Order: sequence, then structure tokens, then C-alpha cells
Amino acid sequence: MMEIRRSLDRGHADHGWLSSFHSFSFADYYDREHTHFGALRVINEDRIRPGTGFGTHGHRDMEIVSYVLEGTLAHRDSMGNSSIIEPGDVQRMSAGRGVTHSEFNPSGQLGAHFLQIWILPRSTGGAPSYEQKHFPAKVRRGRMVLVASQAGDDGSVSIDQDARIYAGLFDGDERYEQILSAGRRAYVHVARGSVSVNGNPLLAGDALKALDPRHLLIENGDGAEILLFDLA
Repeated sequence: MMEIRRSLDRGHADHGWLSSFHSFSFADYYDREHTHFGALRVINEDRIRPGTGFGTHGHRDMEIVSYVLEGTLAHRDSMGNSSIIEPGDVQRMSAGRGVTHSEFNPSGQLGAHFLQIWILPRSTGGAPSYEQKHFPAKVRRGRMVLVASQAGDDGSVSIDQDARIYAGLFDGDERYEQILSAGRRAYVHVARGSVSVNGNPLLAGDALKALDPRHLLIENGDGAEILLFDLA
């Protein structure tokens, strides 16, 4: 089974300082056909105006991954972490039994554009934790690079779930085949540009959902940046 989720079918919220597109039900947006996909609970495409951001707020029992596309985010949390998140960075915060944090666009001129991703954890009530790693564009060019996994394989950040997140950049004649194990779910999200996956043309904001696909052929990229979720 393969299904295309078009960008224009997503939920949208405009708060002035924040424009957010929701691939799954979130806050005031509810779509019973798109509440989650396996353990993948949220993909929000957020644009934050200069000098604004999310004030201190709390989470619990969620694996939260931030992936910056443009601009920067300043992160602070109740665990004592303070960092700047830039394009190529993957930040993971395991909320566990409870954590508070803020995300702020420190630039006075440039907007921040990023993906906020939530993964349902395998266990609840644990100690919160934080991790951040950088994956240069040259490493992600023309192939899918593992950026998050349960065991932190291949230098990826670790998440408490049987899930693997890959990131890749595709342009021109680049062609890549991703092999998946039997019985897995795959969710491909196009962050920007355009690309073809198994012959399906996808534009920025589009997604492809597949049950037991076994392989995904990625080609015909035009400035494409994509994320692939390999889920139990």
C-alpha cells in the first residue's frame, strides 16, 4: 500500500509570529485519518519570525526531534542544556517524566524554518535527556543518511523507539535505492524542492506513506531535501 499526502491537505495555523503546517492532528487541527503513522505522531513545518519563538513550556513521554532547514534556533531546557541549532543539526530531546524548554529565533533579521517531529516512545516515565549532532550537507548529498535510531547506530542520535530516521539531499541525476526490512512502514516527507519516490512525483510538503515497501527508489531530485522514517 502506498498513499500520497499532499502539502495542501495538511492543517495550518497562523499565529503571526509562527506559521505552522501540520502533517498530523495537532492542537486545534484534527483529522481522524491522519492522527499518526505507527509511532510517528507529529511533523510540524514551522516558520518563526525574527526575534520570536516558543516560550518555556512542558512536555512528557515524547521523543522530540528538531531538524532546521534555514536560520537558527536557540534552545534552553530544564536539564541545563543551552544550544544553537543550525541547518544540518539534528536535536533530540526525550521528555520522559517531564521537561520544560524554549525554542527562540535569535536573529533580528532572518526567519527560522524547521521541522518539529514527535515520536511516541516505547517506555514512559523515564529520565529526560538531550542529544544534538551535526550532519554536513556533503554527507547527505545523493543518499539517505541515518540521523536517528534506537541504538544510535552509525553516529545517529538515539531515540526510545524502534524507528530510524534518514535525511538526504537530491538534485539532478542523483539516484538512490533504500532497502527496508519486511513488515516495516515507511514515511517519506519532502522538506523542500521536488523528487520522485518509486515513480511518484512529490513536491515540498508532500509525503508518501507505505506499508511493507521493501525498497524505495529516490530520483529526479530538484533541490530536494527529504526525511525518511523507517517504522515498526
